[in-house]
Amino acid sequence: MFQSFDASSDPAQGPSRLESLRAAMETAGVDGFLVPRADAHQGENVAPCDERLSWLTGFTGSAGFAAVLPDIAGVFIDGRYRLQVKSQVDLEHFTPVAWPETTLGSWLLDHTAKGCVIAFDPWLHSVAEIAALETKLGDDVTLVARENLIDQIWNDQPAPPLGKISKHPLNLSGKSSEEKRKETAQTLRDAGHSAAILTLPDSIAWLLNIRGTDIARTPVPRAFAIVHDTGHVDLITEGAKLENVDLDAGVTHHEPAEFDALLTTLTGKVRLDPASAPIAIKSAITSADVVHGDDPCVLPKACKNAVEIQGTRDAHARDAVAMIEFLAWLDATPKDNLTEIDVVTQLEGFRAKTNALHDISFETICGTGPNGAIVHYRVTRDTNRKIEDGDLLLVDSGAQYVDGTTDITRTIAIGAPTDDQRRCFTRVLKGMIAISRARFPVGVTGRDLDALARYPLWTAGQDYDHGTGHGVGSFLGVHEGPQSIARSPRGEVALKQGMILSNEPGYYREGEFGIRIENLIAVEPAPALNGADDRNMLSFETLTHVPIDQRLIVADELDTAERAWLNDYHASCYELSADRVDETTKLWLKAATQPI
Repeated sequence: MFQSFDASSDPAQGPSRLESLRAAMETAGVDGFLVPRADAHQGENVAPCDERLSWLTGFTGSAGFAAVLPDIAGVFIDGRYRLQVKSQVDLEHFTPVAWPETTLGSWLLDHTAKGCVIAFDPWLHSVAEIAALETKLGDDVTLVARENLIDQIWNDQPAPPLGKISKHPLNLSGKSSEEKRKETAQTLRDAGHSAAILTLPDSIAWLLNIRGTDIARTPVPRAFAIVHDTGHVDLITEGAKLENVDLDAGVTHHEPAEFDALLTTLTGKVRLDPASAPIAIKSAITSADVVHGDDPCVLPKACKNAVEIQGTRDAHARDAVAMIEFLAWLDATPKDNLTEIDVVTQLEGFRAKTNALHDISFETICGTGPNGAIVHYRVTRDTNRKIEDGDLLLVDSGAQYVDGTTDITRTIAIGAPTDDQRRCFTRVLKGMIAISRARFPVGVTGRDLDALARYPLWTAGQDYDHGTGHGVGSFLGVHEGPQSIARSPRGEVALKQGMILSNEPGYYREGEFGIRIENLIAVEPAPALNGADDRNMLSFETLTHVPIDQRLIVADELDTAERAWLNDYHASCYELSADRVDETTKLWLKAATQPI
């Protein structure tokens, strides 16, 4: 219904396309070209017209980039994609590079001669990215901004999307756009800034209480905006998207062709977020002083108000019914000819049955057996695997409802799991429970908490190569900043009330199985401990209420507090959904939530 199972790129085309790119490099008089998996908004999800990395290499992951030189083409991927990239690119022509362990600057210095010229598209690279790269390269390698060389050779490149924009009502947003604009303007005045450039579509959607349809799975419009210290906003996007939408007073629409002219008229101190703003925008601001600073909408957007939190609870309650019906169906269904595609199709059907589903929130990850060890695996007709007895089936999925965004992972035993699988699963569960039960002082960051989830695995010499938790939006991106639970720089942001995060430790054994357990959690004030607290404390509310497969749990390895948490959690799963499902599913739910 929602997900296509056709391969979105063809690795076999890579060598000829690489040859064409190198010919374009020679014509342009450059020695290399950078191909990011990015658009001008630095979003995780991009429109088909911006899938340049996939078109060139065959790699379809949501993060990564290529650096193409005359004699080598490096494809840089993080720990989530180390297995995936090997199966998607022609390894005779493209070289996977472990990133960020190997930085682009170091790699270029190792593979180029002094005086080489590397070209890049200034709309696809942030100010901070290019500044860091220039610092690393020094005088040895020169970076030059050029028109995109991929666009010159991609003959059937799709046109940019013109998805319709709609208003997001006050009963779901919890705060009017006028209030948000006034507060943002005050933030700018307090900092002495005359304006801020917004380049992140979710920031613009949040500020103006609008949603869009330009990007699959993420309800945002591709747009730019200028927020002035008066509260006035210039919205830059195609007018065709705004049919039947009346913008609020104080918001003026401009066509994209007007953007450069608007930038040249700015004066005073103009805030630009170097982490996300394209360097092309900074170069176009000629009459103002550019001041580097955070996007002023990112943190307020992340701290959900009471209406947004309640909407997210409602969305998760609805989604729990769909997930429980799905899990009951899966347990009852003969596995003789069941495949990963069958599982994804059925799950989407249960969500559609809610009659409230706007879209899935990302391409469902459904990997059985060895495919489960590919962290961001996406099943295609070519990779579709039968579900077999003894497999662990990992299903990571989510939904977009107008009142909230969901993201949940469950690992399910097919047949009798091995003792080894159960021990690994239990370690992952212990880490997930540790985050769920965490109680911490105001000011603590996600990085501070990350080790809680990993410690049970570390004691067995195990770990996982992704963050423990990412931020989640409110009918916006399923991946949202600035918060996360991770050892990366994003994990250094202090957690605040109203932030929603995922809690998803895992363990992956190449060629055998993958395990991940994921709930969404919201930061809330911690209940008082009978007056024992001597400082303000925070904790987490668990938003996801779907049973965890008890066949995979070694109960004796849970301590008393962990066992109590799990039993309480399962009791809440039953209480929330028992009266919302049919009698057959209710019996399954009763069995799945029995205390241990």
